[in-house]
Amino acid sequence: MAPETPPPTETSTGVFSVSVLRKRADFLRAARARRVGTPAFLLQARQRHGDEPAEGIRVGFTCSKKVGNAVARNRAKRRLREIARAILPLEGRPGWDYVLIGKKDETASRDFAAMKADLVRALRSVHG
Repeated sequence: MAPETPPPTETSTGVFSVSVLRKRADFLRAARARRVGTPAFLLQARQRHGDEPAEGIRVGFTCSKKVGNAVARNRAKRRLREIARAILPLEGRPGWDYVLIGKKDETASRDFAAMKADLVRALRSVHG
């Protein structure tokens, strides 16, 4: 039986763990930080301070009733979660919180590849 190799670490692969924001206070702190608008969503980003845990990337999602009824809001949030799952581990920075806010009509209908490119562009703008 061959010895098991340890799993790759964050630094060896360049991929970081992503956790979800759940507390209202975290969303409010992100709302006071940097923001970048894209055609399909608004990105809010903030670097966590010394008294907060700096490991990993944290992300939150929100869609107001302006986006539509519950079905439309959930569809928009599913699309935002998927682009975040694909892009943030590669392009995000550990020690940062990101909030993606859906926009009426655009979040649910915009081309998925274009939304991914929008998130990459927004992250580069925030960290640029």
